[in-house]
Amino acid sequence: MVVTELRVSCLTSALSCCNSRSSTYHSRILLLQKSKPGFMHRKLSINSTALNDKVAPLQTDDSTKSLEQVKRKSQEALLNSSDPMVALKMIDSIQGLGIGHHLEDEINIQLGRICDWDLSLDLFGTSLQFRLLRHNGWPTCSDVFKKYLDKSGNFKESLTKDIWGMLSLYEASHLGTEDEEILKRAMKFSSAHLNELIPHLSPEIGRNIAKSLTLPKHLRMARLEARNYMEEYSKGSNQIPALLELAKLDSDMVQSLHQRELTEICRWSKELGLIERLSFARDRPTECFLWTVGIFPEPCYSNCRIELTKTICILDVIDDIFDNYGTLEDLVLFTKAIKRWDLDGMEQLPEYMKICYMALYNTTNEIAYRIQKEHGLTVVSCLKKTWMDMFDAYLEEAKWFNSGYVPSFKTYLDNGVISVGSCMALVHSTFLIGDGLSKETISMMKQYPRLFSCSGEILRLWDDLGTSTEEQERGDNACSIQCLMKENNISDENEARKHLRLLIGNLWRELNGLAMSKTIPLSVVKASLNMARTAQVIYQHGDDQSTFTVDDYVQTLIFTSFPNS
Repeated sequence: MVVTELRVSCLTSALSCCNSRSSTYHSRILLLQKSKPGFMHRKLSINSTALNDKVAPLQTDDSTKSLEQVKRKSQEALLNSSDPMVALKMIDSIQGLGIGHHLEDEINIQLGRICDWDLSLDLFGTSLQFRLLRHNGWPTCSDVFKKYLDKSGNFKESLTKDIWGMLSLYEASHLGTEDEEILKRAMKFSSAHLNELIPHLSPEIGRNIAKSLTLPKHLRMARLEARNYMEEYSKGSNQIPALLELAKLDSDMVQSLHQRELTEICRWSKELGLIERLSFARDRPTECFLWTVGIFPEPCYSNCRIELTKTICILDVIDDIFDNYGTLEDLVLFTKAIKRWDLDGMEQLPEYMKICYMALYNTTNEIAYRIQKEHGLTVVSCLKKTWMDMFDAYLEEAKWFNSGYVPSFKTYLDNGVISVGSCMALVHSTFLIGDGLSKETISMMKQYPRLFSCSGEILRLWDDLGTSTEEQERGDNACSIQCLMKENNISDENEARKHLRLLIGNLWRELNGLAMSKTIPLSVVKASLNMARTAQVIYQHGDDQSTFTVDDYVQTLIFTSFPNS
C-alpha cells in the first residue's frame, strides 16, 4: 500500500481568507461533553514537551520483579481458596481493582470449580455467582432466581431484610437480557426497596448503596472503577494485602504507560500540523485519549489506544468544520470528495478542507498499513467506508438544520448512531485488536453488526441527555429529546428525558444479549460494552457543576498517583 508522504502542514498557508458559515449546527459526535467556561484550555492543553516532564519510567527491573512476586502471591491466594463464597468475593475484588488481566487463568479455574455450586437460599451468593459467571462469559441461567419468588411470581418480601443480598441482586439484574423477565422484576424490586432503606442505614452503608443505584458495577468505566475501588478496598478490614499491593503496582505501571501513549499522540498531532493550520478547530488530544482508555482498559491494547485516538482527534476537527465553519455548499463538496477517496478528489475543495482531507486520508491509510503488516488483512476499504458513512450522516444533519426540519425519532436515531462515530470507532477497533480476523470479518463490518449500533445508540442518547441543554441554547440541531417531544406531543422535557433513560435501559438488555453471542471475538464484544460504559460515565451528569468533570477524570487516571500509605 502506498501512503502519501505529504503532510498537511506543508499544504497551505494561513486561512484568513476562508469564509465562516452564517449559521451553524452541531452534529454531536463521539466526543466529550462541551467544556464548561474556562475549562477547555485550563488543564488539558498538554504538549508532548510538557508531558515528558511528567512521565515516569514505564518499568524498572525492581518494579518488574516486585510485581511478579506480588502476582504469584495473588495467584496462590485465589487458587488456594477452597470456600466458594470466599473465592467469589476475591474474584469480585480482583476485577474491581483492575488486575483481572494478571489473573485470567486463575479466575477461570475458580469459576469452573464453582459454576454449578448451589448456594441454596443465599441471595447474596446466588446473585454474585450469577453476575461474575455472566460477566466472564460463562453459561448462566436466570432461573436460579426462581427460588426467591412467592406463589404469585413476585420476589418474597422477606428478602428486603437482607440488605447486602438485595444490593447483590440489584447488581446482578443489570446483566439481564431482553427476554429475562425475572431479572427485570429483580431490578424493579431491589431498586425500590434499596431506595426506601437508605434513610434508615448508616451514612457509610447508605453511600455505598446510593453509589450502586446511581451507577451499578456493570455500567462502570473499568480504569476509573479500579482507581475508586482501590481507595475503598485499602480502607476495608477484610482486604488481602497481596491484591492491594498488586493493584497499586499495576496502577503505577498503567499510568506511566498512558502518559507515554499520550506523549506519542501529542507528538503525532504536532507533526500532523492540523490544529496549527485550522485556527477554528479544537485541540483536545487528552480528552480524545480518555475515550480510548475507556474502550481499551487493558494494558496490552496500547497500540489500539494510540491509533484510535488519532481517528477521534481528526473526527473532532471534522465536527468543527460541519459545526462551525463550512457552508452547506462546501459540505456537499467535502462529502463528495471523501467518497472518491483519492487525492484528485480534493482539488475543488476550499483550502481548509484540503488540509483536513489530507490528514484523514494519510492517517486512515497509515492505520490500514499497520493492520496489513501486523494481521495480514487489507482493510482500507472497510476503514474508508466508515468515514464515507460518517460524512453522509453529517451532511444529512446539516441539511436538516438548514431547512429547519425535525426528523422522526427513529430517523434521527438511525442517522445519529452513525454520526456519533460509534461504528467508525468499533470497526477500526476490530481490526486494530486483530483477534480472529478473516475475510468473513471484513464482510461482517460492511453492514455493521447490531452489537455496534446498539452500543452506538446508547452513546447517542447519553450524548443528547448530557449536552442537549447547552446545544439548544446555541440554537443547534434538534436532538433525540426534541424529536421525541415533537413526535409524541410531549410538552415536558423531563418526561422525554425519563423516556430516553428507559430506552437506554432496554438497549442495555439488548446489548447484554448480543454480548453473549459467539459470532464476534470476545475482545471486540468487550470494546463495544466499554464504549457504552464510557458514554454513561462521561455524559450522565450533563453540565452539573457539582460532579466530576472530564478534567477530573483525566487528572485522576493519567496524572495523579495513588498514595502508597
